Amino acid sequence: WRTVRVLDVASGKPVGDEVKWVKFSALSWAKDGSGFYYSRFPEPAADAKFQSLNKNHEVFFHRLGTAQAQDRSVFATPAKPELSHIATVSDDGRYVVITSSSGTDDRYEVTLVDARRPGAKPRVLIPGFEHNYSYIGNRGSTFYFVTNEGAPKLKVVALDIAQAKPQPRVVIAEDQATLNGASLVGGKLIASYLVHAKTEVRVHSLAGAREKVIELPGIGTASGFGGEFEDSETFFAFTSFNRPTTIYRYDVKAAESSAWFTPKLLFNPDDFSVEQRFYQSKDGTRVPMFIVRKAGTTGPAPTLLYGYGGFNISLTPSFSATRLAWLENGGVWVLANIRGGGEYGKAWHDAGRLQNKQNVFDDFIAAGEALIAGGVTPKGGLAIQGGSNGGLLVGAVVNQRPDLFAAANPSVGVMDMLRFDRFTAGRYWVDDYGYPNREPDFRKLLAYSPYHNIKAGVSYPAMLVTTADTDDRVVPGHSFKYIAALQNAQPGPPPQLIRIETRAGHGAGKPTDKIIEEAADVYAFLGKHTGLEIK
Repeated sequence: WRTVRVLDVASGKPVGDEVKWVKFSALSWAKDGSGFYYSRFPEPAADAKFQSLNKNHEVFFHRLGTAQAQDRSVFATPAKPELSHIATVSDDGRYVVITSSSGTDDRYEVTLVDARRPGAKPRVLIPGFEHNYSYIGNRGSTFYFVTNEGAPKLKVVALDIAQAKPQPRVVIAEDQATLNGASLVGGKLIASYLVHAKTEVRVHSLAGAREKVIELPGIGTASGFGGEFEDSETFFAFTSFNRPTTIYRYDVKAAESSAWFTPKLLFNPDDFSVEQRFYQSKDGTRVPMFIVRKAGTTGPAPTLLYGYGGFNISLTPSFSATRLAWLENGGVWVLANIRGGGEYGKAWHDAGRLQNKQNVFDDFIAAGEALIAGGVTPKGGLAIQGGSNGGLLVGAVVNQRPDLFAAANPSVGVMDMLRFDRFTAGRYWVDDYGYPNREPDFRKLLAYSPYHNIKAGVSYPAMLVTTADTDDRVVPGHSFKYIAALQNAQPGPPPQLIRIETRAGHGAGKPTDKIIEEAADVYAFLGKHTGLEIK
């Protein structure tokens, strides 16, 4: 749950406004600064706030200086309580663009609410929940969207809402690279792409003509590029596995970038190398992975392999201060861009979900085998880690190939695949996992469910399960049941432990001291069982 408080920018002090029970929401300001639009659920019963299903999402407008009880309802669908809604104020301030979804899939219905006429009937602009239509911005009645309709790797289209039935007009056609987002800034369309899980940013004219590729500092992830259409500049962040976030200014007219804020570092990024390799999965699919280690390291070393593989989420290069501790002590860190994510568009996602979910586990197992065969890690020196859907990944592959891994850390994982849809946000996940109450889905879920596939007498690797007592995304009961079943199976000498953080959730908002303590425990555990001495 989120509590929203408003600060005065000049003084940094709260102004007194407070909005509660916010979740899965954007915050979008009215152009006159009078207040903001947000989404929330009804207040749950006190004994169910971390377990009850999330239903009846509603968009409100909060006017500054008033109590939340006075907030005006802007959009709701009581006849369809399963829908979620995100509100964005259009660039001209005239409309509130409501993007509605029924699950985790990028299948949206887009509705326009006239901000100048409270109480006016909303207009459905994109009906049907069939495709991804993500609002970029507008110039008058021309509204720009990123969409996957007829374009699995996405494209940019424009709709003229002055027409009774607007038809999409292609502005930037689908490319071999995966379109990751776009913005209207400085009279240009700036489009961000994923090229083998790395960022490439292209500048286009408003008509769609490609003009320039923005030069980035190296292999990494660039994000930002926000602003107004009339602005002469925009800003973006760049990060990589060995480089903390640096902020750059991009002069749109001059088409030049310059560092605007560079963090002060206590280490040299060049002391660590970032390499991308490709390997073959079980069915021959070519899968990329990033390998990060001390520069000049060639021999096998204890390795931590990380993955996610789900919900169309792309894992791209990013910096982690805690991960640096593993690297500084001589460990290797690897990210496998397995199927189920969005690195290569819709086809890559579809190949790793529902009846195809086993591909995700095959890709991750193949990554481990490739690291050993390639001399990156020795046998007995491979640890694996993943969180949330990645916790499911770790639990599943440990069951399927316990011999391959020396240690594992499934964090806040979805471990009971037959009951995941009965708690908090679990009902959304049927888009990726399927419906436990439908027989074909049930059989597939049962075949890989971590909790249901633990076997007595099997020699499992050392396991450290991590969760938090008030996680209302993936309720901790998943981890509790999983570790109890694992310990009950009496797998052998390696320890099977659980670490339960108190007064914490799924990870967001966790204070720095808790992050440090958990990372120290996890890396020390994984290091001990892979032969890496953590100093």
